[in-house]
Amino acid sequence: MNATAPLQLIVNGRAESLAVPHDAPLLNILRNDLGLNGPKYGCGFGECGACTVLVDGIEARACVIPVGGIKGRHITTLEGLGTLAAPHPVQQAFIECQAAQCGYCLNGMIVSTVALLKRWPRPTESQARAALAHNLCRCGAHLEILQAVQRAAELTAAASGSA
Repeated sequence: MNATAPLQLIVNGRAESLAVPHDAPLLNILRNDLGLNGPKYGCGFGECGACTVLVDGIEARACVIPVGGIKGRHITTLEGLGTLAAPHPVQQAFIECQAAQCGYCLNGMIVSTVALLKRWPRPTESQARAALAHNLCRCGAHLEILQAVQRAAELTAAASGSA
């Protein structure tokens, strides 16, 4: 396989054909080639969570995934969840609960919460803590983030009609 042959990705519901090195980190392609700045570069080792995206609905660390390994898979970034006019219920909950200070960890917190709510639509506080334990936040917004997770569960349930 040619390491720079056009690569087919589906990012935020759009088909993308990119002639990029297949060993490049997905994060670099998302940010530099597609202009998606939701996922952040934090540690570069997949430890901090700032680069979290969904790959086929499952949370993944974009800084350590070679883009060639996910060809044809569905990638969802923060930008693919909602819009300013119609935010995703998790985004809306984080806004309502003022669950951000500097905002650097926010991408990972929101994307991880989306994945959490797919697994457990009504997570307990301990489930939420466990799901977000590998998303590092240095600002101290943890209480607001946990409140936002619970609010997101409420909003998601209401949106699906199972409130």
